[in-house]
Amino acid sequence: MKTFLTAILALCMFSMPAWAQNNNDSERALPRMVSLRSKLVNARSGPGSRYPIEWVYKQKNAPVEIIAEFDLWRQIRDWEGSETWVYKPMLSNQRWIKITKPGLSNIYAKPETDAKIIARAEDEVIGQVEKCPEGTNFCLIKFASIEGWVKKEDLFGVYPNEIIN
Repeated sequence: MKTFLTAILALCMFSMPAWAQNNNDSERALPRMVSLRSKLVNARSGPGSRYPIEWVYKQKNAPVEIIAEFDLWRQIRDWEGSETWVYKPMLSNQRWIKITKPGLSNIYAKPETDAKIIARAEDEVIGQVEKCPEGTNFCLIKFASIEGWVKKEDLFGVYPNEIIN
């Protein structure tokens, strides 16, 4: 009987969606950076669908910071400092950044301020984090077809001393 129940449980695990199988992220440290999984994410006043929607995020992959957890709900802080609750499946562990420096931010060919500037990015543009190596205050970011180095101080989505390999 025990073997039969184990087999049924294993079968159920393989038929569940990926987010439900990997549901144990509450053991990870807080705060931590994640991103929005969808281009429409409801921001609620509390941890549950019975709480009213305060606003709707409309930018897929925008970075947010998880600051608290309750069951399948995550309290997040966005790039503007607003705090709200979202349903966990609407978040992704993929690392993205948002340019927060007003105006234009330089994208460098190397992680040095005297390196060649290969492009400039406007504020609120998002890009995917490739790496943030130890010993530098730069991250390698991919913006669509452009990949280059941006100073961490111009970004929301990585911590000042964070190393991402």
